[in-house]
Amino acid sequence: MQSTQRAHILIPADLLREIDAIVGPRGRSAFLLETAREEVRRRKLLRFLENDSPAWLQKDHPDMGQDPAEWVRQSRHASDRHSSGRGGRTPARRKRNSGT
Repeated sequence: MQSTQRAHILIPADLLREIDAIVGPRGRSAFLLETAREEVRRRKLLRFLENDSPAWLQKDHPDMGQDPAEWVRQSRHASDRHSSGRGGRTPARRKRNSGT
């Protein structure tokens, strides 16, 4: 269980009435916690998106070797082989008969 701390905050009366109208007086804490968590997540995402540094660095993924595109091709090929059960062959697609 996470430790919690009590925080004393001041909320304008009109806002408190609106919150109570939505969740009731017994739902205030949960509502404010959920709202705060969503806002923290949103601000972190915005900070990440506004940051110019790359989110992914090749040096952090040595398992990909020097050519990430080749690694993706190999991974897809291995996945196709595994999911089709046909040793790498994907199932043939049938043409639909248009009725003409």
